[in-house]
Amino acid sequence: MEITTISTFLPYYDKIRERTKRLLAVVPPDSLDWAYMPGKFTIGDEIRHIATIERYMFAETIAGRLSIYNGCGKDLADGYGPVMEYFDRLHEESMAIFRALSDEDLQRKCTTPGNATMPVWKWMRAMVEHEIHHRAQLYIYLNMIGVKTPPMFGLTAEEVAAYSK
Repeated sequence: MEITTISTFLPYYDKIRERTKRLLAVVPPDSLDWAYMPGKFTIGDEIRHIATIERYMFAETIAGRLSIYNGCGKDLADGYGPVMEYFDRLHEESMAIFRALSDEDLQRKCTTPGNATMPVWKWMRAMVEHEIHHRAQLYIYLNMIGVKTPPMFGLTAEEVAAYSK
């Protein structure tokens, strides 16, 4: 998929974020510190990571600046309300950067923290893939602790099978 206009990317990315937000809405507040094993991201770390990497790595790079990502620990936001507010605030900051882009900016080269050079649109595509990856991890985490998660596109796999011929 090639991103050719900012006006088509923004609503697409809004839909990606809406799906993530639907999942975050079912996170039990008392489960933010749960991880499937010691030393791995907790549920709260995953949420903070999506927000922080979007804002401080992807958006900074897209704006032509160096990444300033510095982790996703509880020092950034602790507790359910503060974590969700942090998530929303950093996303709005990122969206302000993206809204300021022109279609021509999408073709401009950027340099990633790994020192790869690519068009901005490809880095934006990687950002979307990154969010989807971490959302999938959150689905697994929540299922492991018995939380009923929302279907991705309106139907569960079982409902699709039941409606199929």
